[in-house]
Amino acid sequence: MIAFGWFLTLGLRFVLPAILPSIKVAFAINNATAGLAITVIWAGYAIMQFPAGVLVDRLGERRLLSVSLVLAGGSLGAISGAPVFSVFVVAAGLFGLGTGLFGTSRGIALSNLFSPNPGRAFGITLAAGSVGSAALPFLASVLTLEIGWRLTVGLSVPLFLATGVGTWWVMPAATADADGEPEYSHHRILGPLRVALADRAIGIGVVGLTLMLFTFQALTAFLPTYLVQEKGLSQQMAGALFAVLFVAGAGFQLVGGSAADRVGTRAVLVGVAFVGIFTLAALPVVHGVPALVGLLVVLASRLAVAPVANAYVLEALPDERMGAVWGLLRTGFFLVSSTGAVVVGVLSDRGLFDEAFFLLAGVTAVATALFVYLPKRPGREPT
Repeated sequence: MIAFGWFLTLGLRFVLPAILPSIKVAFAINNATAGLAITVIWAGYAIMQFPAGVLVDRLGERRLLSVSLVLAGGSLGAISGAPVFSVFVVAAGLFGLGTGLFGTSRGIALSNLFSPNPGRAFGITLAAGSVGSAALPFLASVLTLEIGWRLTVGLSVPLFLATGVGTWWVMPAATADADGEPEYSHHRILGPLRVALADRAIGIGVVGLTLMLFTFQALTAFLPTYLVQEKGLSQQMAGALFAVLFVAGAGFQLVGGSAADRVGTRAVLVGVAFVGIFTLAALPVVHGVPALVGLLVVLASRLAVAPVANAYVLEALPDERMGAVWGLLRTGFFLVSSTGAVVVGVLSDRGLFDEAFFLLAGVTAVATALFVYLPKRPGREPT
């Protein structure tokens, strides 16, 4: 149920970029303004990470996962019925806030249920999200031409509501000890946070993950639009290539999570990030559907970063106030990375769409250099 909830949550988050050309026409907006809407979703998601971390310690994962799905469904109903772009943006922010409850509680639940080697569980769950990110945007691209983007988004509402109820039904009441009455002062949270950030493994892991997320969110926000605008593809073909990215990514996530358990986190992250430099730089110079398919399959390897880095950082976190500390860290790296869509949107409106991908390749190179210095976790990494 966690995996299926993530299938819907992440899939619908990428439906909006997939149908962005239709949304731009409906509201008569440019790329920078459209990028703002995508950034608002990710920023809302980021803002909710710390409250979600506090709440998961207090209320348990089952409540947060179920409530997240119900809130996400309601906000998608508001998106589909938005009469003007300002309402659309507000509803997009609510969708980000609602889904923000899911990510932190999902990570804590998987870490607790599958400790001490949660890499495979993270890989399966995040791979389900990648399948959703492939199937749902592609389906939305096709349906938008038949029934319009509003009804296409609206069809997701009952799925979210039903999954929220199902999650409540099957999840255990708690996956770890929770007394329901923890005290949260800034001293009780900042103390464990300082301990966490003083750990070189956590510091490097979080910064590297932030840079990789920045490039990922920038890439996915505008890849369909880029393929339509710069490569001359139809929206349906762009949606199909967008699906290729996530279908291949699901496979890399499954392999990456298991590989990290076997050969170590550092080797996997360095290898994946290194490949990501060249695939992003090659995107502007590759043309033709067959060549783009091949490139996107290789580019999809960067999706393996999330399960590997998430599992690594969670295993390294101190047990005290784990949910709150993890939520605060997620707020930080998602807020920073959410700006990627605006950066690419502004550059594209200035005629620098290709150069935007060269910039993303450079950011990935910095992340690669950081991962080289990622320490092994004593007793948790293969020797």
